[in-house]
Amino acid sequence: MKRVAILVAVALALAGCGGSGTKPPQYAGLPISGKAPNFTLEDQAGKQVSLAPQHGHWSVVTFLYTRCPDVCPLIAANLNGAIATPAGKSAHLHVFAVSVDPAHDTLPAVKRYVAEHRLRPSFRYLIGTRARLSKVWAAYHIAERPGPKGTVTHSAQEFLIDPQGNERLIYDATITTAQLAGDLTKLGV
Repeated sequence: MKRVAILVAVALALAGCGGSGTKPPQYAGLPISGKAPNFTLEDQAGKQVSLAPQHGHWSVVTFLYTRCPDVCPLIAANLNGAIATPAGKSAHLHVFAVSVDPAHDTLPAVKRYVAEHRLRPSFRYLIGTRARLSKVWAAYHIAERPGPKGTVTHSAQEFLIDPQGNERLIYDATITTAQLAGDLTKLGV
């Protein structure tokens, strides 16, 4: 019995060593799986935008608000930059920024934010009523609540979604343009 256990251990070790000598890619994001929850919201142009028709393109879903004094503009800048990288262009990368502040993220406010931050056309800033937005927050497990001095405390995650609508990687607020572009390249884009 002991000999069988040793043979099984050796076989597993050899199989687990990736007999080809290749290691799985190391991503900047954390691998996740499952279908990305669909939603339909209004963008900065006043058009209804749904995640479902975006299949065929890689997408990032994130959660921001226009009056954010620190993290949100950094996330927006990094995601906007990723769109313009060779990997982002090859992936036809789209960004869907879902508001976490329906009281203040009005159509004029998001239009101004998009213009001030020079966000690319494939960067869609999405707004809606609290009832509609809260369904999206719940589907993506995003927490939000009023913070001090008119801020909004919220989960700051980005979800990378493949062309088939599957969640592939999740990032925190520190994701950089280069890291996202690198992950797209590792994913074969």
